[in-house]
Amino acid sequence: MVRIRSHKTSFAAGEVSPRLLGRGDLRAYSNGAGRLRNVFIHPTGGLNRRPGLRHVDTARGDGRLVAFEFNTEQIYLLVFTDQHVDVYRDGVAVADFAAPWTAAQVAQLGWTQSADTLLVVHPEVPPKTVTRTSDSDWTIADWVFLEEGGRIQQPAHKFADVDVTLTPSATTGTITITASADVFVAGHENTRFRLVGKEVELTSVTSATQAQATVKETLTGTAATKDWQEQAFSAVRGWPTAACFHQDRLVIGGSRDLPNRLWLSKSADLFNFDQGEGLDDEAIEFAILSDQVNAVRAVFSGRHLQVFTSGAEWMVAGDPLTPTNVQLHRQTRIGSSVDRTVPPRDVDGATLFVPRNGPELREFLFADVEQAYQSRDVAMLAQHLIDSPLDQDYDTSGRLLHLVMTNGTLATVTMFRAEQVTAWSLQETDGQFRSVAVVGDETYVLVQRAGVALIEVFDPALYVDSGLVGTSATPKSTWSGLDHLEGRTVKVRADSAVRADAVVQSGVVVLDEPASEVQIGLAFAHTVEPLPPAVQAAGGSNQGGRLRPVSATFRLHETPALRLDMGRGFVDVPFKRFGAGVLDAPPPSFTGDKTVRALGWRHDGTEPLWRIQQDTPLPFSLLSVVTEVSLND
Repeated sequence: MVRIRSHKTSFAAGEVSPRLLGRGDLRAYSNGAGRLRNVFIHPTGGLNRRPGLRHVDTARGDGRLVAFEFNTEQIYLLVFTDQHVDVYRDGVAVADFAAPWTAAQVAQLGWTQSADTLLVVHPEVPPKTVTRTSDSDWTIADWVFLEEGGRIQQPAHKFADVDVTLTPSATTGTITITASADVFVAGHENTRFRLVGKEVELTSVTSATQAQATVKETLTGTAATKDWQEQAFSAVRGWPTAACFHQDRLVIGGSRDLPNRLWLSKSADLFNFDQGEGLDDEAIEFAILSDQVNAVRAVFSGRHLQVFTSGAEWMVAGDPLTPTNVQLHRQTRIGSSVDRTVPPRDVDGATLFVPRNGPELREFLFADVEQAYQSRDVAMLAQHLIDSPLDQDYDTSGRLLHLVMTNGTLATVTMFRAEQVTAWSLQETDGQFRSVAVVGDETYVLVQRAGVALIEVFDPALYVDSGLVGTSATPKSTWSGLDHLEGRTVKVRADSAVRADAVVQSGVVVLDEPASEVQIGLAFAHTVEPLPPAVQAAGGSNQGGRLRPVSATFRLHETPALRLDMGRGFVDVPFKRFGAGVLDAPPPSFTGDKTVRALGWRHDGTEPLWRIQQDTPLPFSLLSVVTEVSLND
């Protein structure tokens, strides 16, 4: 009989896929876990029960959360729902206004911010600016491109065949334009056309080959010309797909009818796309041409201008970017999703993006040795947690990347690139996560619970979900304000002690004893399961042999309760200073080692030696585990 002690000092590899059960030789195996639910992993290796979710408000419906940072003191949460936007500051609603995007279109929104203005784009809706004047005063308007001498300095393109001509009836005033092939449709009314570089505005469409127009710039003549364009963005041709700011230029990535094109504004003149004579500060335009479809899905300002398309990832080089030195280089062939917009996020200089196919999360990172970008899959060891991500955002203060999945879970990755820490865990709640946004140091989520969309925020002082905190100078038994949890069974933490579960009736919970401070909300359980032991017997691997767990020693930090299964069902582990079970007094926190003995042999080498699972609304922090097992000779 061989007795072996194994020291697990880190969970820094996070939850790993069951497909790794045969790879005990990997470092990720020794630092990973078989199941991590509702915990956040410390970069130092330990883990703790995740913060609870504090109820903020009931949303108008399913939608998208967007952070808006006016300055370091004034940071807002914008909630985009069906044809409406609600604005919150510090969890309090301060404004709302009508918007053009339907519930179905919200998933495809792209946005970028400059000072007090948020630029929002969607390929089927005219691009908008959302502008803050004060806390309660917000406006929404169409983009306004610079107009000079009757000419609007906006992108233009010839959508017809190269040989199609336009013939104006005069050079000034109200004119008739005749096309040599079908060009005009009813939607062209009020759009701009350019004939030999001079601009006219269509006022009415007579037929597919004839339209009336008002001359804005005196035309060069009345001869038929192939040199003509129409405005690139319109109700007829669609609107921009993506936008960002790079090197003091507004970058527009793709549109509905020009999906593989990029436009960069004039330097320091964001709504001026005049290409002029190609001088260094003038606008830039080019198409992404290759052997595959390259519909732009996102543009991102990093070390270079990064372009994420449906078929590949690209780098736009030039320092600074000018019309004469701009260079476009394809870097990797991964591709981004086309049915939804998941904004890329910067993590320590790497851009995290969701690829088009497969359960992956890619890291777009410049490699100095190759002088090119690479796209490493940071979810390779945890692909079972990925289910078509809908949204993502990065909490820099906690170094946590959150991804909202289609199945309603929230995957969280603790990322320390310098220390090579990429640790996955999964957050679950009584409902479905729909969107996430990091606003300052707070992480907000949109959650669907029982058919109702709720806005909630992670609160480190809270141990329940969709919860509220109440205080009273005089202890009381009746606590109200819980209408969003009507009819639900809730957990109650009163004066730091766990009370019996209660049912919300008419928005009210009645306690068995009065209390001065309460936390009331939905239960959520944290779960920690190690990977099966990968131990070596004297003659080699013990795979297929029998194993008897002897004991497990858990090093805990400020943890008042531990519910554990060592193979014979879950039990509440008593500490020396207090008993187990539902507590009627504030439990003291325990810091130190707790050893639990185990009995019986294990014949299945794929089962963990122990499990922790607990929904008691109390803190929990696990730093390391030492297990002792006996093996057959």
